[in-house]
Amino acid sequence: MTAGSPQSTTGGPPVAERARPGLRLRLSRFPATFGLIGVTLGVFILQLLSTQVVGFDVILALGAKVNSAIAAGEAWRLLSPVFIHVGLLHFFVNMYSLYAIGPAVERFFGAPRMLVVYLLSGIGGVVMSLAFSLNPSVGASGAIFGLLGALGMFLFVHRRTFGRAATFQFRQIVLVALLNLGLGLVPGIDNWGHLGGLITGAALTSAFGPSFTPVWGELNQPQLIDRRPWRASWSKAILAALILFALALAATQSPFAK
Repeated sequence: MTAGSPQSTTGGPPVAERARPGLRLRLSRFPATFGLIGVTLGVFILQLLSTQVVGFDVILALGAKVNSAIAAGEAWRLLSPVFIHVGLLHFFVNMYSLYAIGPAVERFFGAPRMLVVYLLSGIGGVVMSLAFSLNPSVGASGAIFGLLGALGMFLFVHRRTFGRAATFQFRQIVLVALLNLGLGLVPGIDNWGHLGGLITGAALTSAFGPSFTPVWGELNQPQLIDRRPWRASWSKAILAALILFALALAATQSPFAK
């Protein structure tokens, strides 16, 4: 047996080969979550490279939430901050949080709807920060809080469908959100962005999130049917995006956006 190719003592396939299908299965089950992690990782690598090559973080300079720049018409800064991070710890904490909560949302919402909720929640966080905070900011926290709000609203709406487990998980999510908002009071953390993302995620789920109803299927087995599938709800997502951009225009008139 050569180094680097571990074998099974029971005659089965190599350990590495047995591990790969599990990873591939998880990637295929949650493409939106891992796709977002991959894109954010790519942006972070580009940030590091630009710092080394040019001497400063070009992406941070061009993409951070800067109130005056947004008010001047740089609308891409409503979304670009979601993919930008300052330092390895900031990146790791947010991506681990996305890895932890993303699959739970994607399992119920499906990849397209989860992706839309994530992106629009990120914009919602930037809009609220634009309205109430002078400070520049970056990071996926607002979008991740949006997923937290989305999952909380989903469990609350389906508390009768899923029973006590949903009620317990909903209470846990409320506690986690409150604790994280409390930690966000530390100077240097954009808590307005967190709150904006949380509210946006909950509101979006109320507007076009899944609505499951239990029915009896073949062989008398219970099944959950989504009475509000994504294919019938995407138009509401477009309307939500338009509303967010209208709110962004209003936020540029805030005293904090000058």
